Amino acid sequence: MSRTLLLSLHLLAAAFWIGGMAFAHLCLRPAAVSVLAPPQRLPLWAAVLGRFLPRVGLAVLVLLASGQALVMAAGGWAGVPPGWHVMAGVGGAMAVIYLVIQLRLWPRLRDHCAVSAWPEAAAVQDRIRRLVSVNLLLSLVVVGAALWAR
Repeated sequence: MSRTLLLSLHLLAAAFWIGGMAFAHLCLRPAAVSVLAPPQRLPLWAAVLGRFLPRVGLAVLVLLASGQALVMAAGGWAGVPPGWHVMAGVGGAMAVIYLVIQLRLWPRLRDHCAVSAWPEAAAVQDRIRRLVSVNLLLSLVVVGAALWAR
């Protein structure tokens, strides 16, 4: 696979993940809070995350695979700029946060919504919101590392 194609896949996957988090956190969340009560808002979040998280999972796999392929094409980890190491480390932390949301928190949100346990669902949604905030901040570090590596 050509370097251009690998880099394109890598950047598109990153843009989808980061852009989706930014949209959800900065646009959808405030709008939903302003017009929907918890019994409507929380199931909306469960449904949105049910569609978004599997697609982010695919994006994470593409990022990992394309990133590793780009490193190997550059001669391995010893031959890449320090910024690439930062991207890999911080991106790995972001992937762990994604897995916590996907495997632990989203199922709880969905289950609490199914039985109309709104205070519990709201608490889980708040934990998801906080982790998305962390991932958005980490994404700034990744972008900075990418620019530094150039």
